[in-house]
Amino acid sequence: MRNSILRILDKNSKVSLEDLAVMIDAPVDKVRLEITKMEEEGVICGYPTLINWDKTDFEKVTAWIEVKVTPQRGRGFEKIAERIYRFDEVESVYLMSGTFDLAVLIEGRTMREVADFVSSKLAPLESVLSTSTNFVLKKYKEHGLELVSKRREDERMLYTP
Repeated sequence: MRNSILRILDKNSKVSLEDLAVMIDAPVDKVRLEITKMEEEGVICGYPTLINWDKTDFEKVTAWIEVKVTPQRGRGFEKIAERIYRFDEVESVYLMSGTFDLAVLIEGRTMREVADFVSSKLAPLESVLSTSTNFVLKKYKEHGLELVSKRREDERMLYTP
């Protein structure tokens, strides 16, 4: 039941308890109790809304920053990751395998604002060895949901006399 609830809420956090109960064929009270338990355990951490900012007049820039760091003895990457995720600009921080250690997703109003964050806040941190900033140009899909309108192609054949 728990996994079924999580899969549904992951796609639509606005689904009512009643609808959720019907979808997983369980009593409403049992679903409510399970959601409350998952909130208390930290399994469910919040209910964010997915917004397609490209369809608004709000200007926003998203950047993916690859960060190489020196892990600290006894704490590994935890301390530097915590230091980074506490910045207001930071949306997400991930420990990665591969050519860099941390992936940092940030949002700003302009590219200059993002660049200022990297140069004045992120890069100067003691454990940070290097950064590489990549700007998101367009989002096609996020959280498993498509953000672009599908164009329906004309399926008729071209007729030429």
